[in-house]
Amino acid sequence: MTRHFELLRCPVCGGELFPAEHCLRCSLCHSFDVAKEGYVNLMRTHRRGDTMGDAKQAARFRRDFLNKGYYEPLRSRLVEEFAHRRGTVLDICCGEGYYTSALGQNPALTVYGFDLAREMVRLAAKRGGADYFVANLAQLPVQEGSFDYAVHLFAPFQERAFVRLLQPGGRLYTVVPGRRHLFGLKQAVYDRPYENDETLPQTQVLRPAGRWKVCSQITLACPEDIRAVFRMTPYYYRTSPADRQKLEGLQTLTTEIEFVLAAYDRPED
Repeated sequence: MTRHFELLRCPVCGGELFPAEHCLRCSLCHSFDVAKEGYVNLMRTHRRGDTMGDAKQAARFRRDFLNKGYYEPLRSRLVEEFAHRRGTVLDICCGEGYYTSALGQNPALTVYGFDLAREMVRLAAKRGGADYFVANLAQLPVQEGSFDYAVHLFAPFQERAFVRLLQPGGRLYTVVPGRRHLFGLKQAVYDRPYENDETLPQTQVLRPAGRWKVCSQITLACPEDIRAVFRMTPYYYRTSPADRQKLEGLQTLTTEIEFVLAAYDRPED
């Protein structure tokens, strides 16, 4: 696979990065190793890339769950949205690359993906389809205004960072949970399950450009898949041990999945 590192910048000095033997290096000789899987760690201290973000086990749970196709309707909708587009795409907080790699199958797109968690990026790089790097969105080491599109799924919304990385006229796609997303899971856990409010991010610079729903129903086929999807949600950290225990006796679980896909455009300068 051809590597496209030209949009990346040195996180130390901001200079352009050039390929060298098994690394990227700037003119001031700051050097960043390219891992055997093909990704590059652009965290200023490698220790943070190892310890921050999702743990290795969580990354593998997520990979194994997504590999079973439960969220295929969302991935297919994203691929459809980009079917007739061309240019550069950045997947923000790409996780283990389930969606990123699918977008990268379009030869008209040059796709980059990054995440704070090194294990997530390592797994993503093994999927291929894009150029992956470890980085922090708050100090993203990319050339300003260089991406035609960005994709942002289930991650903190930081408008200032998105405006910086998109070129004028560029488009951001974001995804939030739909009203009935995983409602069957909530019914199994909570005495009073609640619907999501589908609130989309409010913006000052980016302009809303479209909103679509992706809905389906899935049956989680085994206890491991039920536990995996629960760990992937914010509910896991807000739920008491007693309520979590309610899932332990379930062998299968049928639930709705719903996503809201929204587009925002960066105005022309």
